[in-house]
Order: sequence, then C-alpha cells, then structure tokens
Amino acid sequence: MRFSFPRIFLAAAAAATLLLLPGCKDAPGGGEAVKAAAGSTPVSVAAVAAEATGFSVGSAVSARIVYVFFDPQCPHCTALWEAAKPLKSQARFVWIPVGLLNASSTAQGATLLAAKDPVAAMNEHEISMKAQGGGISAGSDIDAKKADVAKNTELLTRFGFASIPTIIGNHAETGALVTQEGSMPTAALATLLGLQVPAQ
Repeated sequence: MRFSFPRIFLAAAAAATLLLLPGCKDAPGGGEAVKAAAGSTPVSVAAVAAEATGFSVGSAVSARIVYVFFDPQCPHCTALWEAAKPLKSQARFVWIPVGLLNASSTAQGATLLAAKDPVAAMNEHEISMKAQGGGISAGSDIDAKKADVAKNTELLTRFGFASIPTIIGNHAETGALVTQEGSMPTAALATLLGLQVPAQ
C-alpha cells in the first residue's frame, strides 16, 4: 500500500478554543487504492480488537480499553503518549503502530511490537523524539512485526481516518463510541473518554 508524502498541519485556532493539539496528516492526492479503501469499514471497537496489533499500557484486567493508532515519527503522538500516562490507572490504553510518515515509521513500530518490554521501549523512543533524536533504532528480525504494522495501517485507512494519533474507545459512562483524530492534553482526553480528570 502506497501513501503520499505527509504534511504536518497546525490548527492553532481550534487548539486554543478546544484545548486540542493537532495531528499528523497524509497529504491530499494519495494513490487510488488508498482512496478506494478509505472509509470502507465502519469504525468499531470490536473491529480494532479483532484486527489490530498493539501493546498495552495500564491494567491488563481493566474493562475500559482505549485504542490509539500512532506513528512512531509523529510528534503529536509523542504528546498524546505523555498526556495518557496519568489516566492509565483508569483504563488500559492499547497503542497500535502504523507506518505513514516516513521510512522509519514502520521499522520503529515493528521494533516496539517486538520488544520484550514495549512500554519501556516506547518511553525510550519518546524521550529521543522529544530531544529530536529521531527515536529508537530499528531492531533485527522484525519482518513479521512489519507485516503487523502494515495491517494496522491498512485498517486505519479502511476506517477513513486522515490523521494520527487516532483514538477509538467507548465512553466510560455512556458506552457510546468515541473517536478523536489528533492529540489532546490530559484533562481533555479524560473528558472525551468519560474518565476522572486527575488532580493537578
């Protein structure tokens, strides 16, 4: 599957008004196969659980599960990784790597999936990203995990989402499907998901 060169967009006015941070987005004019696939699968938590491959952060037995599609090269995904940490006692976040932004995306995503401790590897990766170090080095013997990243990317495309990070879950109080494209600070993320806003 081919993706056109991405661009980073900044919705400054929306961010100021809604306390939302932007996401990374594919440039318009992608391949016809990508356009045809976009939006062809209804968005559901069940579809993500059945088809996506990721790693969990938070309680393994939590009934509240939040799925996050992210690209390892996406700075807004780095921001969301930090924003979600205070909420991990209330929900299990499943981080699902995709490969959209550049050649490193898929290799780094596969390396995270293959890690013995993917949470520690992700922390190391995000520290490097915040320091503009480019993230972790690609591991070896990760072809199977690269295939998983490609499947994750294809699923995100079939859902019709255009930006990363993309959040999919059920509201903790109402059970309604919740989706969000783009990063958010902790308080806004908690409100979106129906979780308690952590004390400052």
